[in-house]
Amino acid sequence: MTALDTAFAACGLVAVAGGLLAVTTRHVVHAALWLVVALLGVAGSLLVMGAELVALVLVLVYVGAVVVLVLFALMLTRAPIGPDLEHRVGPARTAGAAVLGAAVAVLLGSVLLPLAGAPVDRAEVSSTQVAGQLFGTWVWPFELLSLLLLAALVAALAVSRVPREGAAS
Repeated sequence: MTALDTAFAACGLVAVAGGLLAVTTRHVVHAALWLVVALLGVAGSLLVMGAELVALVLVLVYVGAVVVLVLFALMLTRAPIGPDLEHRVGPARTAGAAVLGAAVAVLLGSVLLPLAGAPVDRAEVSSTQVAGQLFGTWVWPFELLSLLLLAALVAALAVSRVPREGAAS
């Protein structure tokens, strides 16, 4: 096992742990912060694989924009920051979700593990080619996404300014 394999495994472990903690925590803000950890683990994995541009775009777009937007919207809308006790599910639904998640993991493992030792025919792709596709072909979807995020931010600001019933003006 080489140092790159160890680094890839460590980044994968960070991503999986962050993802699990993001979906199991009861605090919305903590979930967003664990999502940052999971996304940084994925970006680290991409760096180890040599896809620096994709890792940079992942950090800039998802960590730098989407998660910050989620946290900003939570703060603006005065959403409850503590544990969400209103939407608690029973132990039967929790066990069902755990069984379903384990079944999906087993299914993915049964499909992916036989492919682990198979040789991969890879084409060399440079960062220039990826950047050409990303900022040439896919520039309009990225621009539309930025407009959607801007609209969400303006909507969060508008919702936060609406006076609430029973609140002192």
